[in-house]
Amino acid sequence: MRQILMATFALSLAGSALAQSATPAYQDGRSQAQRSADAGQANAELFYMIEQLQGEVRQLRGELEEQRNQLDRLSQQSRSRYIDLDQRILGLSEKVSDQEAVAASEPAVPVAERPQPRDYRAPSDEERQAYQHIQALIRDDKNYDAAIGELYDFIGKYPEGDLTVNAYYWLGEVYLVKPQLEQAKQAFTIVASRFADHRKAPDAAYKLGVTLNKMGDTEDARRQMDEVIRNYPDSGAAGLARSFLGAQ
Repeated sequence: MRQILMATFALSLAGSALAQSATPAYQDGRSQAQRSADAGQANAELFYMIEQLQGEVRQLRGELEEQRNQLDRLSQQSRSRYIDLDQRILGLSEKVSDQEAVAASEPAVPVAERPQPRDYRAPSDEERQAYQHIQALIRDDKNYDAAIGELYDFIGKYPEGDLTVNAYYWLGEVYLVKPQLEQAKQAFTIVASRFADHRKAPDAAYKLGVTLNKMGDTEDARRQMDEVIRNYPDSGAAGLARSFLGAQ
């Protein structure tokens, strides 16, 4: 747009200069030398304005290029952060699986001797506000990419809290919607195994079965649903697991 305006203005001034130079002598009492001086001044002013506009265009192009480079750097940083955090969750998921394998090889602990549910750290007001903001991103805005980033930030900033377990669960839900099934499986596994005594554990265990089924692991999905029914028989998740198995 600036280039168009610049060209239009240049043509206008050039036309004016030509008109002045073409004016008959009897209509203009000025000397030829005066007219030539005026035309030279107009051309100089035109050249100066063109140079000035070209300089502004170069400056704008430089600013746009810098902004593009900044966006590229931020995008790369975001991708690196997600990859790093996904690897950390995968590592935690593998540790949980190893612990389950060790536990399976040990004698079963009688129900009466199993540890009581732990007391999870109650969230602060700031923590609640951050969690509610994430919920709005997921439920209202459907901005899943932004929600994933903020869920990771939340887990890192508020570890081992009551809402932290919820954050892991919703990380699985968002990945399931995208769908990024391997990441969803990892997040649900952490809740169902590491936080098996938490109120979100039954739902996470059920959604883990759903995720396995979507990944094509039908037999593992059925076994997971059986575990939901066995471990949480009176939960809503158990009812959903029974419906799943009945539909197979």
